[in-house]
Amino acid sequence: MSGDGLPPLPDGALPFDEGRTVDVHWRDRFSGLPTTWPRSETGLEIRGGGAVAVDTGTLRHTGVLFLAAQAELEGICRRLGNPQGTLLGLRDQAWHALSSVTVLFQRLVEVRAEAERIADSLREAAIAYELVELSAEHRAAFAAGDTERAASIDTRVTRLSQENPEAWSTALWSEFDRAVNWPGELARQAAESGLVVGSEFGGPVGIGTGAVFGLGTIAGAAVLGIGGQGRLSRDARLSGQAGPVALTPVAPVPAAGAPQSLTAVTQRMPGAGDSRVRVEKYSMPDGTTQYAVYIAGMQSFAYGGDDPWDNQSNHELYTGRQSESYTATTQALAEAGARPGDVVHAFGHSQGAMIGSHLALEGEYDTRTLVTFGNPVAADVGTGTLSVTLRHTDDPVAALAGGGHNAAVGAPGSFVAERVAHTEIGLADADVPAHRMTAYAETAAMVDASSDPRVGELQAVFDRLATAESVQVTEYAATRGERPVSPSSGGAG
Repeated sequence: MSGDGLPPLPDGALPFDEGRTVDVHWRDRFSGLPTTWPRSETGLEIRGGGAVAVDTGTLRHTGVLFLAAQAELEGICRRLGNPQGTLLGLRDQAWHALSSVTVLFQRLVEVRAEAERIADSLREAAIAYELVELSAEHRAAFAAGDTERAASIDTRVTRLSQENPEAWSTALWSEFDRAVNWPGELARQAAESGLVVGSEFGGPVGIGTGAVFGLGTIAGAAVLGIGGQGRLSRDARLSGQAGPVALTPVAPVPAAGAPQSLTAVTQRMPGAGDSRVRVEKYSMPDGTTQYAVYIAGMQSFAYGGDDPWDNQSNHELYTGRQSESYTATTQALAEAGARPGDVVHAFGHSQGAMIGSHLALEGEYDTRTLVTFGNPVAADVGTGTLSVTLRHTDDPVAALAGGGHNAAVGAPGSFVAERVAHTEIGLADADVPAHRMTAYAETAAMVDASSDPRVGELQAVFDRLATAESVQVTEYAATRGERPVSPSSGGAG
C-alpha cells in the first residue's frame, strides 16, 4: 500500500498516465464502499405508522403493573424484616439461614428498585409519545382552521412539557430523528449509485456525483417532509373537474371468490393489457352488497394522451385535483352497481394507490378498507377505514409521501409494512425496481407470513368477504374522451 492508503500503481505508471490507469486507481479505492457502508435492515418491519409505533395506553397500563409489583415487593421486604431480626439474634445457631434471608432481602430490594425504574421509564415514554401525537393533532387542527381545538391541544402540550421536561426532550428528539432519518436508505443508495456511476469517469467525478445524488435526495426529502405535499389531511378533497372518460368492459374475466391474502390481492391488480380497474361485487348473506376495487398504477409516461393512467393524472392527483383516472374509477364502481354509501374495499398501486386514498377521503362510499402499494401520498383516512400501507424505503415514488403522518392513521389494526426491496446499486436503479408491483408482491407474501397480530385485522376482512353467496367480477379499460359503452361486451364471473 502507498502512503496515502491507496493500492500501488503498476510499475512505470504515473498517476495521470493514460486516463485508464486513473480510473482503475480510483475505482480500487472506492469499490469497497457499497459493501462496507452501513446498510438499512432489509427485513420486513410492521408498525402502527408514523413516528408513534406504540400504543401509549398500553405503555401506561404496563407501567401501572410494574408499580403494583414494586408495591408488592416492598411489602414482602417489610415482612422479611421480622424473621431477619430474629435470625440475627440467633446468628450463632442459624448463620446459614440468616445469610440466605439477608441475600434474599437484598435481592428483593434491588428488584423493587428496578421495577420502580421501569415504571418511571414507561410513564415517561408514554408521555413522550403522547406529546408526539398531540403535536401531530395540533398541526392537523391548525391546518383545518380549527383554532379552538388547536388552542386546547396547545394548552395540554404546554402543561405536559412543563411537568415532564425529560419526556418533552424525548418527544422533540423523536420528531427530529424521524424528520431527518426517514429517507436514509434512499439517500444512501442514491449516494452509492452516484459514486459508482461517476467513478467510471474518474475518482473526483465519482465523489462529486455521489455527493450530489446523496445530498440532492436528502434536500428533496426535506422539502417533501417539511412541505407535507404528500400528506393528506382527513378533510382533503379533490378540486376541479376532470374531462370525459370512456369505459369499456374487458372480457372475459375469470370467476373468482374473495382474495384470501395480500398475495392474492397483488395477483388481481390490473394493468396487464387494457385493464385499468377491476371491480368485484359481493352479495353477502345478510342481503347487503359490498365491493372491492383494484386500481392500476401509471401505465403511460405521456402527459394527456389517450390513456388516463399517465403522468398528467399523476400530477393532478398529487396536487389535489380531479383526474380522468379517478373519474374512470368511480364510473367503474357505478357501472358495477355501487351506489353512494355502499361498502367498498380499495386496493391500489402507485397512481392507483392515490386514487384509492382520495376515494376514501371523498366519502362518497363507505370505504372500509384501503390497501396501498408504493403510495405517493399518505392519507389520514379516519377511524372508519382499515389502512394498510406497503412501502419500500428505497422506493422514490413512495418517498413522495414525505415519510407519512407523524401519528398512526386509520381504524384500529391499521399498519405500515416497510422493507428495503432492492439492495443493488448503479444503473439498475434507473428504472426504479423497488417500485415495481412484482417487488411489492414479494413484500405482500412476507406480510402474509408474518405473525404480527395487526395482520389479523386485514385477514378478517378477507374472511368476511369469503362468506359472500356470489361474486361478480368486471374489469374495465379506460380512454380519455367520450365513447359509447357496449353493455354486452362485459364479463362476469
